[in-house]
Amino acid sequence: MRPGPAIPGDDAHARAADEVASALAVDPARGLSAADAQRRLVEHGRNALERRAPVPRWRRFVAQLASPLVLLLLAAGAVSLAVHLLEAKGGVPYEAITILAIVVANAILGFVQEERAESAAAALARLAAAKATVIRDGERASIDATLVVPGDLIAIEEGEAIGADARVVESVSLRVAEAALTGESAPVDKLPDMLPRDAGLADRVNMVYAGTAATYGHGLAIVTATGMRTEIGRIATLLAAEPQEPTPLQRELAGIGRVLGAAVIAIAVVVAVAILVMQRDVSAAALTAILLYSVSLAVAAVPEGLSAVTTIVLSLGMQRMARRHVIVRKLDAVETLGATSVVCTDKTGTLTRNEMTVRRVVTASGTVDVDGAGYEPAGSLTARGAPVGSGALATELETAIAAATLANNATLVERAGRWAIVGDPTEGALKVLAAKAGLEERIARRFPRLAELPFSSDRKLMSTAHEDRDRPGRAVLFTKGAPDILLARCTHERVGADDVPLDEARRAAIIARIDALADEALRTLGLAGHLMAPADVEALHPAHEQALVWLGVAGMIDPPRDEARASVAQAHAAGVRVLMVTGDHPHAALAIARELGIAQEGDAVAVTGAEIDRLDDAALRALAARRHVFARTSPTHKLRLVRALKAGGAIVAMTGDGVNDAPALKAADIGVAMGIAGTDVSRNAADMILADDNFASIVAAIEEGRTVYANLRKFLRYLLSTNLGEVLVLFVGVIAAGPLGIVAGPGEVIVLPLLATMVLWVNLVTDAAPALAVGVDPADGTRMHRPPRGAAEGVVTPRMWAGIVLTAVVLAAGTLGVLDADLPGGLIEGRNDIAHARTLAFHTLVLFSLVGVLCARSDTASVLRGLFSNAWLWASIALALALQGLVLHLPALQRAFGTVALAPRDWAVAALVASTLAVARELQKAWYRRADARAAA
Repeated sequence: MRPGPAIPGDDAHARAADEVASALAVDPARGLSAADAQRRLVEHGRNALERRAPVPRWRRFVAQLASPLVLLLLAAGAVSLAVHLLEAKGGVPYEAITILAIVVANAILGFVQEERAESAAAALARLAAAKATVIRDGERASIDATLVVPGDLIAIEEGEAIGADARVVESVSLRVAEAALTGESAPVDKLPDMLPRDAGLADRVNMVYAGTAATYGHGLAIVTATGMRTEIGRIATLLAAEPQEPTPLQRELAGIGRVLGAAVIAIAVVVAVAILVMQRDVSAAALTAILLYSVSLAVAAVPEGLSAVTTIVLSLGMQRMARRHVIVRKLDAVETLGATSVVCTDKTGTLTRNEMTVRRVVTASGTVDVDGAGYEPAGSLTARGAPVGSGALATELETAIAAATLANNATLVERAGRWAIVGDPTEGALKVLAAKAGLEERIARRFPRLAELPFSSDRKLMSTAHEDRDRPGRAVLFTKGAPDILLARCTHERVGADDVPLDEARRAAIIARIDALADEALRTLGLAGHLMAPADVEALHPAHEQALVWLGVAGMIDPPRDEARASVAQAHAAGVRVLMVTGDHPHAALAIARELGIAQEGDAVAVTGAEIDRLDDAALRALAARRHVFARTSPTHKLRLVRALKAGGAIVAMTGDGVNDAPALKAADIGVAMGIAGTDVSRNAADMILADDNFASIVAAIEEGRTVYANLRKFLRYLLSTNLGEVLVLFVGVIAAGPLGIVAGPGEVIVLPLLATMVLWVNLVTDAAPALAVGVDPADGTRMHRPPRGAAEGVVTPRMWAGIVLTAVVLAAGTLGVLDADLPGGLIEGRNDIAHARTLAFHTLVLFSLVGVLCARSDTASVLRGLFSNAWLWASIALALALQGLVLHLPALQRAFGTVALAPRDWAVAALVASTLAVARELQKAWYRRADARAAA
């Protein structure tokens, strides 16, 4: 499909309506002819967003096997199977099946968890209106929205979705909700007037856009762009062009896999050559044994549980997050949250409720503060901190609220325990005000409506006429609208129960109070009225909106969520910067940012999208590092800002709910969408979804992400240290077999420190349950009081490597020392045979691994700290000891693994030697703690 045209291009807002009609060759009264519309449909294609062909499922599954670590495991499994077949032992090749099963299971988990395709573009397509009303050949017709073409004259009615970008040519009180596209929290009045060429997207009041919806009034517009040339289409293009970068954990694990792969190949080759050099018999049996031993060494070197345990730990973290109302769509997003250093959050609907709320009502006798937020009619009205009570202010307030709730077409309803507004959100806020004051029903009974003067963009007023049942034979006109326009039509002001003439001084005072409300980022709405004769009601006309009595002004705002301020403070305590990036007005953005504690020193004004356009990438990077409030931003601005932050070394989380947020959600290290108010586009582009649309859940997710990442490091520390220790045992045991007194057992053709089956058993017992158990350690309660880890900090730090190497060296020295001491000859004289010595060394190696899992919980904290806080860890240790006992003392397993029964004294010796690891690690940790204390001082 070819993109539809954008005639007359991006400057339609800067041209007169008749000029746009002329450029598009359309009659602004009759619309296109049916034949012309059909021709344009063939020429420009359907009004739909292009969708890329999805990647076949088999390719997405194969992609799960593409990491070096997984490929190494596949190779090890294949060699193990080949060795089993070459030896013709018969039976089931358990070790090969185990390795291959882990790889396949991990691939399936990754495929299921990360199957995302390119659903964001599909969601964008679903935003287009299913039907559109067009005028063709002078007749109205309802057609499929995909058949709308450039030049079509579309009719827009209240409540209808808009299916294409169009230039407004006629507006009768038309208002359009554009929050999903521009971030503007309140519906926008649409006018046919020509605008300056440099007007921003959110300020183009003479344009309507695909994916938005009319909330009030009606109008006509000429389609200027369809399909991929609409603003939504441009967002879809940005979304498709933004590459999906690997997460820090993916990059780190891939690097570890490459290093391990190279090391395994080198060590296996060296060991195989060493055995061949020392081996006198080079028979087929000897070669097969060497190959089998090399495979065992490879299995010992590669923590085959690493990939599977990583997936399981991340999955468990996902489950815990789900209980905290955070749905993670991608496993690696869990650990990325733990590294987040900047949260870029939208304002409308994310930090705020996206529900207009009256905060102040100002009348002649004073100011009334209104608490409560959103559409729930719960809250109190106070003056100077006390209930309004009775008196002049109370009388004025009731009359002002009457005007607010009667010159009003919105309805407040409760649906499934949630309050909502049917109609215009601004009018809805006034309905809620009346309900909070407890006046709604009384006012409605007293003043039944008789007639209406609808809001128009020319007058910027709305009026309704009502019977006054408390004053038979009298009618009342109530008017609301733009304060400056309404005040100019007023001759008197209501003071208590009296109407007092307005003089210039009083007008100036009212205007100053209106300006003060605006400085607080409150949207202001004037309220007025007067008595009228019932006969005038039948001929109600805008001329009656003169000689009015000023009743007061209401100031309203889309309020912050109750819990947002505390959540922002928590984020700051955790070293996470919070940036507000919104399409809303700079004053409103800055006011909310100050109220929530987002604005910092230096944020005297909000940075606007126009300012961002004037900056190059380097200047924007510097600006983003010190400013926190960005307003009037477009999708391109958000993308540039995210990229600038990432270029500065930040790990960025982007939150949002609208169509305009989708490209930035995808560009960020982690995209967080709203589950309730969010669009399908944002949810499908994001890595995580907040099921409750609660900003506080983001902080909870960051805390959970940090805990998960800490646990990833724990089991990595454990797996790498014990597996490296096993490699040292096997490598040194072969190279130094003579000095250590290691000999071949009965029927053996090569000299080995441990049998291949023993090595596989150690990996099975120690790399599974204990590693998984340490990966679900509970949070220590201090992680949200520390700064996030640096963007360049790897999952395995230099301090971790030092602990890993120390553990491996102590483990290898202790195991080989036990083996040497139990054999005749060698460095230490012993008296047992090779079978007993191997069994004792084998058992010592297992105990070393179980002590190692306790030591691996921290690089600095003592092993005694929280020793019994993880019941799963102790259960896994008990299980490993029970299984080890079976291998040592069950005859069938003794034959399978080449072990002999050990006496209680042997168990004690093995336990004592293994405990040296705890002593060594405690000394190292104590040294680290002292070093950290000196650095802090």
